[in-house]
Amino acid sequence: MTQEYWSEMDGKDELKHFKENFYVKKDLLYMDGNSLGILSKNAEKTLTEVLNDWKNFGIDGWTAGQHPWFTLSEQLGGKMAPLIGAHSDEVIVTGSTTGNLHQLVSTFFKPAGTKTKILADELTFPSDIYALKSQLQLKGLNPAAHLLSVKSRDGRLIEEEDVISAMTEEVALIVLPSVLYRSGQLLDMQRLTAEAHKRGILIGFDLCHSIGAVPHQLSDWEVDFAFWCNYKYLNGGPGSVAGLYVNRKHFKTVPGLTGWFGSNKEKQFDMSHEFVPADTSGAYQMGTPHVLSTAPLIGSLDLFAEAGMARLREKSLQLTRYLMELIESELSSFGFHIGNPREDNRRGGHVCLEHPEAARICKALKENQVVPDFRAPNVIRLAPVPLYVSFQDVHDTVARLKKIMGEKQYEKYPNVREVIA
Repeated sequence: MTQEYWSEMDGKDELKHFKENFYVKKDLLYMDGNSLGILSKNAEKTLTEVLNDWKNFGIDGWTAGQHPWFTLSEQLGGKMAPLIGAHSDEVIVTGSTTGNLHQLVSTFFKPAGTKTKILADELTFPSDIYALKSQLQLKGLNPAAHLLSVKSRDGRLIEEEDVISAMTEEVALIVLPSVLYRSGQLLDMQRLTAEAHKRGILIGFDLCHSIGAVPHQLSDWEVDFAFWCNYKYLNGGPGSVAGLYVNRKHFKTVPGLTGWFGSNKEKQFDMSHEFVPADTSGAYQMGTPHVLSTAPLIGSLDLFAEAGMARLREKSLQLTRYLMELIESELSSFGFHIGNPREDNRRGGHVCLEHPEAARICKALKENQVVPDFRAPNVIRLAPVPLYVSFQDVHDTVARLKKIMGEKQYEKYPNVREVIA
């Protein structure tokens, strides 16, 4: 807890100047960037620029202005591709997380013969399961029989060996998270992809809790597809347009859900009833892009290009490691348990702190100007995002939490979650 340590770490931090670009309230410790990232001045600027293009150009904004809208999704896909180790034409900014999952499963889930099942895991985010069940029902298949779920051994983590063991001859498609949203476990995507392909199974990943926090090499690993939101670590704003990745080897596959904006750009305004898809991941677009919900990403992605994923990951690991060390040294007598993996190669960008009184502790943290995130039944998620969280911020978060526990401030609150946890 010494000032010398965090002062030294902040002093040599190559990324510390990025915090000045974000609207961080004075004395507020924002540790919830894995749920909603905060606004940057870059994002505010590009949103204003797009609004001005609309004001000054009207419909001509599709091809004129600072950020022409007609190709904006493709341009941002190219800027986003380095974050996941993909080719620029394999990434497109479009839709929503669940909408993109529906698109991808409708494209790549082709049950035939005995291969009629989808493999997921029991700890994944509920929306993914809703979508997978829906897709099975649309194919006339009973989710109870055709959706396989890899079980957790401890309620926190998923073991890769258990996933591989579940890759039976009946499995046609696998959909897994890159990082488990509660525990912060980072799965070995390269290994799982290789094992799936050995068995002739297509595999895709939900990157919502890893993009912008963890470097990936999706193209090199030959991952078939991926999807994600852009409002967490990428700071695209609430309701920001999402993204998806499709490996080049699938470019000749016609999307399962076709729409006008998936057309080849040169053919789109021919207005033909015969769909001519783009020969890139752009084919997986459906409706007109939500330009104003995309605009903040223009500025936000510039920050990631400047910072670089390698440096962001290095600092993220240092911050989460420091946070865990402080929890163990300062909070061990208060009944906390760290539920995320300790190994750097198995940990995402947040710390999973478990406590029976988690819901009410989160309320006390907010009263003390710390913004955490609660996930049922007993998880406090703390995400020290490297672009705008310092080592002192991590220290101060634990100091405030220790004060809350020592004074039992949490006892004045009911131990139930708010409407939005």
